[in-house]
Amino acid sequence: MGDQRQRLDGRFAKFWAASTTSALGSGLATIAAPLLVASRTNDPLIVSAGFGVSWLPWLLFSLPGGVLVDRVDRRKLMVFIDAVRVVAMAVLSLAIVAGHASIALLYAVLFVVNTGEVVFRSASQSMIPSVVPRSLLERANGWLAGGVTLTQGMLAGPLSGFLFAVAVSIPFLVNAGTYAASAVLIALVAGVYRSGAVPQNSVPSSGVPSSADGEPDGRTTVRGQIVEGFRWLIHQRLLRTMAVLIGLLNLTLTAAVAVLVLLAKDRLHLGAVGYGLLLTCMSVGGIVGSVIGDRLIKWVTATWTIRIGLLIEAGMHLALAASRSAYFIGFALFAFGVHGSLWSIAASSLRQRLTPPEMLGRVSSSTLFISAGGNCVGAVLGGVVAADFGITAPYWVGFVVAVVVTAVTWRVFNRADVARAYAEPEHRDSVPQASAAA
Repeated sequence: MGDQRQRLDGRFAKFWAASTTSALGSGLATIAAPLLVASRTNDPLIVSAGFGVSWLPWLLFSLPGGVLVDRVDRRKLMVFIDAVRVVAMAVLSLAIVAGHASIALLYAVLFVVNTGEVVFRSASQSMIPSVVPRSLLERANGWLAGGVTLTQGMLAGPLSGFLFAVAVSIPFLVNAGTYAASAVLIALVAGVYRSGAVPQNSVPSSGVPSSADGEPDGRTTVRGQIVEGFRWLIHQRLLRTMAVLIGLLNLTLTAAVAVLVLLAKDRLHLGAVGYGLLLTCMSVGGIVGSVIGDRLIKWVTATWTIRIGLLIEAGMHLALAASRSAYFIGFALFAFGVHGSLWSIAASSLRQRLTPPEMLGRVSSSTLFISAGGNCVGAVLGGVVAADFGITAPYWVGFVVAVVVTAVTWRVFNRADVARAYAEPEHRDSVPQASAAA
């Protein structure tokens, strides 16, 4: 994993502070937006439309956003996105103060802000390998995941509710301020973060040519670059499998979380506080996983981090399906939170280690696109399955899916192939290939 004397430096501290501050602001708006809509209408369709508006940019702009990330200086792009989001949130806040804020304006602002988040996230993931040494990628990704979990997953909820009760405009004003602070902090990260130019028909580390012989260079068009990124991802066995797994498991996870409030109420007989504590268990687990992630992954290896994580995912769904104990389910959600952070660290670090720098934006955005697709489908699927087959049905489906994908992908994440990913690029060919029995 590298020299233990190495430490994350001041550049990463600014980067982490920007990410964490931005996540806090986004969390405030995420909670305050449905509260604002609910204060204007009782129509479930209008209320739920807000979630659709928030997720739609992930499907529309993930892929072209990755192309943009690979074409420009990633730091400057992130600063620009934050500046646009400051203006959007400021307009909404002023409209609320003036009494002219409509639901249509709120949804327009949410669309703009989440479009920015799509590209910002891809740029952030692509910039990290240039900010920290390869040996510290797991530690850096763990700190970033922990900061987001703490601020967006734990602090934003109660804080946004309190601020909204004081004045409706305050959560959105604070959100504008966090985006401004993020822009300043990112601007202070020294360096140039533009991917290097790739020679025409070059061969990335996967051995997959960037454009086919006899065809125009695909990098000259947005569509060509998107196809190039997908092509590279498809030919990279570890990352392809990880991306499909995340999309598929996000589908079952989102389906499970979508009806968790009903499970807590009807099966566990918990009130609002109890339901909130279940989600808190998951967030606390996420923070613990983020703090110990790099050391734990080094100890058990990335191979067993991924494999054990799949078993924990299956166990979490089984607990939710079969248990009536709130304490046991709380523990299962805590364990899942730990696993979620470890998986996020391992997946991001493998992607950053294996992907050529000039393609990292597109590969990251392709993964985000698959992940968002799973979230969108899962949000609808959970309610449909629960309505037709009972409240525990989504969890039984999730358990079966997790068991099947664990069995199918167990050998993909073998020690030899993962060791090759962790080896320095110039030494990968010297690492033995995995045997069929690995």
